[in-house]
Amino acid sequence: MTEKEAERPVFILQDNNNTLHEHWIMEKDEVVIGRGEECDLVLDERQVSRQHIRIFKDESKYYVEDLESKNGTWLNGNQFKGIRQLSDGDEIHLALAVRIQFVGSGATAPLPFEPPRSMGGLLKLDREARRVFIGNTELDPPLSLPQYRLLELLYNNAGRVCTREGVIEAVWPEAVGEGVSEQAIDALVRRLRDRLAELDPDHQYIITVRGHGFRMENPED
Repeated sequence: MTEKEAERPVFILQDNNNTLHEHWIMEKDEVVIGRGEECDLVLDERQVSRQHIRIFKDESKYYVEDLESKNGTWLNGNQFKGIRQLSDGDEIHLALAVRIQFVGSGATAPLPFEPPRSMGGLLKLDREARRVFIGNTELDPPLSLPQYRLLELLYNNAGRVCTREGVIEAVWPEAVGEGVSEQAIDALVRRLRDRLAELDPDHQYIITVRGHGFRMENPED
């Protein structure tokens, strides 16, 4: 990479099947990423919208904007609408089909990140129907909406720690800024553990990382 290129951010792209893996330098202050041929970065993935996201520079900071995509955009495991500021190392998921790691200008590109282990784990999600499976058995009755939102957050970040703040943002987005008690979070985690134990009492899927938050351990199928 030349000195001029090092001044520009880098995207590391990878899909969930590991068939796409490349580095792409952001050579302009604004790029559109999507499936359409008119995009600056074209992704051959049917779940990605024709114009899915826009990444742009404003003064010295970079931002990502969801362009009202059909199948959604996630930043570090949390789905969002509108615009979010980017930091070095952030992961952007497009329709949960393509992952883009943002490496800020001047930073050293890391080794390719590993795909979340949940993609091939024993626990699986049907996101469209909000159905949960362990092995080939469906969890019935379905999870409540808060329980499902928590599980989806942990599933998307399998093996990584999700902070309590991240849990609040994902589970109770309307309560961000108003405060959610630690007791409410812990009670939700306990209820979700109990529901998962109905199908697999021998494995602890949700691990508490004291002082940090929670992470999922999804064993191989």
